[in-house]
Amino acid sequence: MDNVKQFFSGLEMDTWSSAALLAGAAAGLAGALVSLARAVDGHLDARRKIQKARKLRDDSLLKAEEAVLLYKKAHPKMDSSLILSLSLTELTKKLQDGQLVPEDVFYSYMEKTINENKRLNCCTTILLESFDHLKTLDSNKRGLLYGVPVSIKDNIAYKYYDSSCGLVSNLDDPAEKDSVIVEVLRRQGAIPFVKTNVPQGMLSFDCSNVIFGQTVNPHNLNKTSGGSSGGEGALIGGGGSILGIGNDIGGSIRIPAAFCGICGFKPTVGRVSKQGVSTVSPGQKSVLATSGPMAKDVDGLALCMQALLCDHMFDLDPTIPPLPFNMQVYKSAKPLRIGYVENDGITQLTPSMARSLREVRDLLEEAGHTVVPYNHLRIKDAFLLIANGIFGDGGASLVQKLKGGPFDPCLKLQVLPLYLPRWLRKILSFLIRPLSPRGSLLLQCSTGAGSVVELWEQHVAVQDYIDETLAEWRRCNIDVLLCPMLGPAYNFLYCGRLTLNASFTALYNLLNFPAGVVPVSTVTAEDEEELRHYEGFHRDHWDKLFKQALSGSQGMPMAVQCVAPPWQDELCLRFMKEVEDLVKQSRIK
Repeated sequence: MDNVKQFFSGLEMDTWSSAALLAGAAAGLAGALVSLARAVDGHLDARRKIQKARKLRDDSLLKAEEAVLLYKKAHPKMDSSLILSLSLTELTKKLQDGQLVPEDVFYSYMEKTINENKRLNCCTTILLESFDHLKTLDSNKRGLLYGVPVSIKDNIAYKYYDSSCGLVSNLDDPAEKDSVIVEVLRRQGAIPFVKTNVPQGMLSFDCSNVIFGQTVNPHNLNKTSGGSSGGEGALIGGGGSILGIGNDIGGSIRIPAAFCGICGFKPTVGRVSKQGVSTVSPGQKSVLATSGPMAKDVDGLALCMQALLCDHMFDLDPTIPPLPFNMQVYKSAKPLRIGYVENDGITQLTPSMARSLREVRDLLEEAGHTVVPYNHLRIKDAFLLIANGIFGDGGASLVQKLKGGPFDPCLKLQVLPLYLPRWLRKILSFLIRPLSPRGSLLLQCSTGAGSVVELWEQHVAVQDYIDETLAEWRRCNIDVLLCPMLGPAYNFLYCGRLTLNASFTALYNLLNFPAGVVPVSTVTAEDEEELRHYEGFHRDHWDKLFKQALSGSQGMPMAVQCVAPPWQDELCLRFMKEVEDLVKQSRIK
């Protein structure tokens, strides 16, 4: 009898065990189905958001196009070609004098923008409120930018519009109020009229995202416009805007300006308000972003800075030092002592970069300026400080923002290491160092700070580097730097694989030195021939990629970079103007 009881007792236990196993399996399957359902729902939600954003853009472009056709029909004598040929200073003078009316200027640029967007895919939306704003302009013609249509980068807040930063997760979240920059532009009589495209996450110097697609270069549709202010670079370079506002954390104004053959300026952080300007990592403090102007010429940049640095901005944002634009410094003709940087020790200059730099150096010396050699301090250490600043959280903020949408091809290779555990990135960086020093450096750049102590050490190291650099400037007794500028524009899908090349520009974000670019040349047939023999400093995988990225560039714009010490923004612009004038004079000869 006991054996029978034991049998049935064992049977009961087996039954319960089997039932428990079945229940566990069912629960696991249910959990997997829930996760799958959430993933599918998230994917469908992302698709809905993308389709809605695209439709809003297309509708705004269609409404703007209809308005342009009606205006042109009612004003058949409007001379758009004349208006579009003027520089910003010429345009503002004619508007103030009454030789031009704001309506003709606005509709001329609106039509050109619509046409350029069809060619370049550079706009994220037309700001339809600009048509109403045009009707309410101050009849007294107040403001340095009275009647000037201005384009703004996607991440600059404009009430009722998204600041997507190229991210699906940021869609359907319109700004509740205008950024300080937009308010100041309006007070100065300008008309913000279009938002422009950016790369996904805005931490790339390409310009493509899964919402609006790839923006292309106005000089060659098979090349990128650069980034992250790539929509601005393309639109202004194509003639669809005369003045734009971008922002820059590692070259995001300067690279697209150089790629698209226009001028761009990164001010000292703190001179222009950041209120209402979105970023992917707002808590990051080691390498700070700043907004700045992009225009056809240096005078346009200076006029924009003069307009922004006004009492209205200082009132709206009391964190900005009330330093008006110093026109006396900008107009100075005093000879300069110029530091000359031939390379950064990380990337060898291409033939077109080296030639453009030498030509400008020679012109400056002929004009009576003193040019002396200058070498950056510990450039590889500086690059690590830059990367560990921008990715101080190990890339966690960017990874979080990328949830809910697919990767754009331009970003995929750049962000994949961010999905590895931090400890694994450090180990892999150590293991591959003997075989691939630059591959090791790239992995090391993504690790960020592992603790508050490490973050504070990073901040101290940044300040030490700034202090050392300023001491070196004093030792060399230089006023400004003439530096190489990355270029020409890359072929598609290379920017994310060549992030080390951002060292040419990102150094001045780390230092918080004002910096700008001026177009000075174009790629020649001889440059292209010499590029065939380019091997680079390291003769490794990245040098080969760099060579491939630049191939087929004859006729593309080339620029140089001008740099000044912190808060000497007007001196930097004055130096840029000097370069621009000398280059123009040399072409006349």
